Amino acid sequence: MRALRIGLVGLGKIALDQHIPAIRSGVAFELVAGAGRAPTGIGVPVFEDFRAMLDAFALDAVVLATPPAPRYTIARVFLEGGVDVLLEKPLCSTLGEAQELALLAGRTGRVVFGAWHSRYNEAVQRAAVITQSEGIATMSIEWLENAEKWHPGQRWIWEAGGFGVFDSGMNALSIATRLSAETLTIESADLTLHEAGQQAIAADVMLRAASSPQPFQARFDWRHQGEERWNIDIRTFAGTHLMLERGGAELSIDGHRIETQSDEYPTLYDEFAHLIAARKSDLDAEPLRLVADIFMKARRL
Repeated sequence: MRALRIGLVGLGKIALDQHIPAIRSGVAFELVAGAGRAPTGIGVPVFEDFRAMLDAFALDAVVLATPPAPRYTIARVFLEGGVDVLLEKPLCSTLGEAQELALLAGRTGRVVFGAWHSRYNEAVQRAAVITQSEGIATMSIEWLENAEKWHPGQRWIWEAGGFGVFDSGMNALSIATRLSAETLTIESADLTLHEAGQQAIAADVMLRAASSPQPFQARFDWRHQGEERWNIDIRTFAGTHLMLERGGAELSIDGHRIETQSDEYPTLYDEFAHLIAARKSDLDAEPLRLVADIFMKARRL
């Protein structure tokens, strides 16, 4: 069986650090072209315009690793052009856009996949088996990093539609919604706005699950100095204590470290290949819905 011919739109840090190595580490896909600002040495033709790439290559699939604002428009072009689409998180800018892409994929017979990559750590998948069975009594999220390290010089994150601290914080919410068997709702939120005034640089959020005796606290901060702290601390109704660290890459159960693989992006591409073979889409918008609910309920500081 031949490898699927895949293109990549958006050639920034996440594409270079994660997507290209993951594509090339597997056998399901062959990277044949890119579109965006051309970095040196990626070894395939690069087009300034994604439409030129679509015209030049008979693509089976495409990855959209652009900022979220243009993704909806770009995804429509590829779906209508007969190409299956993988969307880097956070899918697109709005819930309406995500819903329309799911409907369009159904109408065109294409596959669209929302790539909540943090869910594909083995540690998260093993934790979810326990939490889905035993339920979550308490959960605390701590997602602290330095924006200038992970988004150096990028201004779109502070603009309308850029998500601010939730560009990374949505990874935590994608894990939380994977762990919880219940719908999570927003009880309250405080957003500390960036000096640009459009998006939050920090947030304190209280989430709620219907059966839990108290709300779940989540703290997000892009002003953090020093080593990143991407942790989720959970206790189930059965009393099991789980700690997910390093963004879901490491799991401890009742204080004992569990040996797991940290290969989220290669596993993500395995799942994309599986969905394409099954002709099935997966566009879970729950993490995006939580952020939208936060924006609707939050106080701006």
